[in-house]
Amino acid sequence: MLKVLEIHIVLFTLITKQRKHMKKIVITLFLVLFTSSVYAGSCPMMAKSLDDKIVEAQTLRDQGMAAHDAGDHAKSEELLGKAMELFKS
Repeated sequence: MLKVLEIHIVLFTLITKQRKHMKKIVITLFLVLFTSSVYAGSCPMMAKSLDDKIVEAQTLRDQGMAAHDAGDHAKSEELLGKAMELFKS
């Protein structure tokens, strides 16, 4: 009778460990599958933000080059520096 009880305890322990392991696998799989779909909606917003920065940088670049051509190199460096900063943030 004692042997049978020991066998049941060992089997119960193995099953419990397998359940915990499967639980971790299921949770990990769930997180991987659903977090990637959540971030997929942010792509158009990121592209729009980038487009806005490109337009602003182009405007600052054109103004900076116009200031350079006019001989105002301090203003040119200031405007071109602002354009460069847009892509650092």
